[in-house]
Amino acid sequence: MPDNTTTSDSVMPDENAVIEAIKQVFDPEIPVNLYDLGLIYSIKINDDSIIDIEMTLTTPNCPVAELLPTQVASKVKELPGVENVRIKLVWEPAWTQDRMSEDAQLILDMQGGVMPKPQQFFNISTPHKK
Repeated sequence: MPDNTTTSDSVMPDENAVIEAIKQVFDPEIPVNLYDLGLIYSIKINDDSIIDIEMTLTTPNCPVAELLPTQVASKVKELPGVENVRIKLVWEPAWTQDRMSEDAQLILDMQGGVMPKPQQFFNISTPHKK
């Protein structure tokens, strides 16, 4: 009797593999990956070879707002068995430094404990009162 069950040539990655792929994408201003920064809100691995990721950015005015979600999707799509990655950029809840991993907080502390200010992204000087 023939076997009518279908088998997939590649197995979908587990959540840990997806996280490791995301950890290859770094914020260009801070030497911390996006996962440890707390920018990834959810990962859903679907049975249809599609992975849905909800993520945010440190600020809606992020100068790399178009680049980072594309990089995340690209890295995750490299995993065996993944046909497509859908990124949903969300703003609620708003990102705060409390979402960062302990490793990210340690790195940030080594840099003086503060996130770069928007002026540092664009090399804008703040006007001084005379």
